[in-house]
Amino acid sequence: MSTAERQASAPQDIKNVVSFLRSSKAGIKIRVGALNGKRVDYFKGKTAAKALQSPAYAKLKNVPPVTSDEDASKLLQSVIPFTFFLRVERGSPSGSAASSPRVLQVLPQQAFAPEGYYAWFYEGSQWTTYAGGLLMVAVMLAGVMFPLWPPIMRLGVWYLSVAMLGLVGAFFVLAIVRLVFYIVTLVVASPGIWMFPNLFADVGVIESFVPGWEWDIPKKKVKKSRKGKAPAGNTPEEKLASNGGAFIEEVDTPDSSRPVSRAGRAARVEEVPDEDS
Repeated sequence: MSTAERQASAPQDIKNVVSFLRSSKAGIKIRVGALNGKRVDYFKGKTAAKALQSPAYAKLKNVPPVTSDEDASKLLQSVIPFTFFLRVERGSPSGSAASSPRVLQVLPQQAFAPEGYYAWFYEGSQWTTYAGGLLMVAVMLAGVMFPLWPPIMRLGVWYLSVAMLGLVGAFFVLAIVRLVFYIVTLVVASPGIWMFPNLFADVGVIESFVPGWEWDIPKKKVKKSRKGKAPAGNTPEEKLASNGGAFIEEVDTPDSSRPVSRAGRAARVEEVPDEDS
């Protein structure tokens, strides 16, 4: 039996599980490898088991329930006989470059293991590919048959193309005027003014023109505080000093490289555990 026949004979609930794992909703990290000279996608077993326990899978209908790692392992093991994916052994890179895909080899004994790698032999739903191909063919035929179009359609396409070219030209003119205005204000009123500062930012169309102008002031970099550093005023010694007015002295100890605060002439307060707790 061929791979396509085995996949076609799978129950509908197994097909639903495989379609979920192959989609972007599962969030499985896909890697690219080389199997028999062809590029294939593969994944790690524990990522698939984690995807079957995600909230996205719980919302699906007509799929087996999964509540634990054991349930996920059993379900993925039941998928292997239908050859939607098979366990592979990952070898060395296929090329000298660091980004070269690793060579994969199908193992003779197939079993699911969280630490194993599995290559996809299922491409998922192809309706988008077919729809894109049909759309491309339709556009090419429409372009070839342009002389046969009615005069109204040809006139409408001409107006549309002129409008698009005018829009692109206006954008370039705006970018040039914006640059010239910045250079002038840089000389006259330093540090300069940018018109539409978000024009080339990764934002929406409306946000690209908001605000209308902005001074070219460099943004200050926020330095991250070191880990483990206690905020000022939160150490026990500082609280003791603020409450009792005790004198604080910093001394260096031989077994620590960090100064240790010591309260002088202050009564030492120790916490006594509650007898009832």
